[in-house]
Amino acid sequence: MITYLIAYPIITAIYLAWQPTEGGANPEQPGGVTMTVAMASSQTLRYMVCLMLLATDPWGAMEYHEFIGIGAPLLFGVDYTSMLLVTLSCFLVEPMVLALADTPHASQKAQLALVFLATALINAAFTTTDYIVFYVAFEAVLMPLYVMVGLYGGSPTRVRSALLLFLYTLAGSLFMLLGILGLYSHTGTTDMTVLQHVSLDPAVQRYLFVCFGLALMVKTPIVPFHIWLPRAHADAPLPGSMLLAGTVLKLATYGVYRLVLPVLPDACDYYAPLVQTLAVVSLIYSSLATLRSVDTKQLIAYSSVGHMAVVVLGLFSNSVIGISGALLLSLAHGLISPALFVMVGGVLYNRYHTRSISYYRGMASVMPVFTVVFFFAICANMGVPLSVNWVGEFMALAGVMEQSFLACALGATGIVLSACYSTWLWARISAGTLSPYLTIAGDLTRTEAMTVLPLIVMTLFLGVIPGVLLSGLEVEASALLYNVPAV
Repeated sequence: MITYLIAYPIITAIYLAWQPTEGGANPEQPGGVTMTVAMASSQTLRYMVCLMLLATDPWGAMEYHEFIGIGAPLLFGVDYTSMLLVTLSCFLVEPMVLALADTPHASQKAQLALVFLATALINAAFTTTDYIVFYVAFEAVLMPLYVMVGLYGGSPTRVRSALLLFLYTLAGSLFMLLGILGLYSHTGTTDMTVLQHVSLDPAVQRYLFVCFGLALMVKTPIVPFHIWLPRAHADAPLPGSMLLAGTVLKLATYGVYRLVLPVLPDACDYYAPLVQTLAVVSLIYSSLATLRSVDTKQLIAYSSVGHMAVVVLGLFSNSVIGISGALLLSLAHGLISPALFVMVGGVLYNRYHTRSISYYRGMASVMPVFTVVFFFAICANMGVPLSVNWVGEFMALAGVMEQSFLACALGATGIVLSACYSTWLWARISAGTLSPYLTIAGDLTRTEAMTVLPLIVMTLFLGVIPGVLLSGLEVEASALLYNVPAV
């Protein structure tokens, strides 16, 4: 089944790319056949991943599958955590397809093809059991993102943003390649399952940790390596922002979970205070920057930096509750952040063609349904109880408290600041009298509602019943605790 989750999106991407332009002499019209194929493929992908998720044992060992590569078979496998991330990746395809429903066919089929290609590469990264294959998939995701931002972004500065995205993440990933080569030189293998049982010298672990850490800090991102993210989000088309926030940022979370914690336990214990310090600085800085932001998409992007900083705090808490909470928060962010981008970068931008927050006011009087849906999305983003974001944040910070009360207290300031900028954004856009710069526009359409509501409903459902995920996550988190020998 893993083979299908990788190969099927690639086949769909190739088919969509070769689709002839519809609309005859007018390629500016949306393409009906293209959307039909894309929707059918996204639903098929969701159906396949749901079957696989139901067949995955939350308490079982990793399941392996072979995928015939060039010259030799490649081994892929899934445990419960990687299966959840693959499910998230496939679940987000349909909202991204719906976000392109009204896009002119000339760019619609290209963007749809890029979405499916990126999904296949992300699925490969989440399921591979080899460091080299992970690195190749990790880097290859840059190509569709670069094209989406550089060619189909909605700003004159899109080329610069695409270059920042490409250069920052490529430069950071070169350190990962250096770490993989160093790991291979000391062990003779790049198989993740084998390396989990190899004991490396603590000094070797430390320099390998620096290599992997630099690459994953850029992709997370952690201050001061975050510059590329707000620019990329601001200039990316809506599916690009959803893809970037929903799954691409999770590659860093998964990299720490799969590549670093099981193989470099001594180094994780040694560098944990430094990593937590950087995460706290990133959390506070990004939250304060969000309060000063005047661009709706940049505001959501900076909030993503803050949420991922909490994820990093939990991953390096060396506790079951902290690590499982970090993984849960990562999944929660992958649901609610794309929903917010749909609201501000899709619904509002499509009607008024501006991302300036000061332009909006009083949307509740003309778009009441949008205002209610936007309110639920904002509440989930700030971590209000009954949302899965709250469960993940609480558990991650509770795990951090077991190590450092100061780190937990400083990390908790992010929740307060998150409430500040989230409520300010909602009140500025929705409350008050209608802005004189706005005209009366239609409320949420059926397509827009179908795009955003499943993400919010899933966020609330998992917030009420988080145990459906936590039981399996806690089992796997217990195997990641630092097994550091006493000195």
